[in-house]
Amino acid sequence: MTKIKSEKGAKADDTLNGTLNDTQEGEGPSYEEKLKFCAVVAKPMASKKFAKKVYKLIKKGTKAKSIRSGLKDVQSRIRKGETGLVIFAGDVTPVDVMVHMPVVCEDKQIPYIYTPSRMDLGAAMGVKRGCLMILVKEHDDIKELYDEVSKEINKISSESS
Repeated sequence: MTKIKSEKGAKADDTLNGTLNDTQEGEGPSYEEKLKFCAVVAKPMASKKFAKKVYKLIKKGTKAKSIRSGLKDVQSRIRKGETGLVIFAGDVTPVDVMVHMPVVCEDKQIPYIYTPSRMDLGAAMGVKRGCLMILVKEHDDIKELYDEVSKEINKISSESS
């Protein structure tokens, strides 16, 4: 006898063929909805377009093995003298665990930016888990994108000051 596909199986087949419309795609919350969950101290915040560029840098940095992730690792590396770009998640709770890090970055003249979601930071690294902060070190493979993002962060930081 033949098996009848369940609706769940049919949806999976449709996604493989790319036939789902925009309303059925399970992308998750929009950029604006993610901003609602961000802490008040999460400034400067990356715009939607710039956040995508930052995630692209993280993805390329992961392939080049030039990133450090997590509060403990980034904190210790910065204090030991490593430099790069620091990307913070804006939706960290409790915010007390990482609220001191922007000050440390400013003291060491390390550019930093906030993005709306820690899950997006983790996804950009290629893991299913969220990440509080990422340090992207300069690397030859990602030099062009790194410089572009660095200039944009410095521009945003100078405007908000």
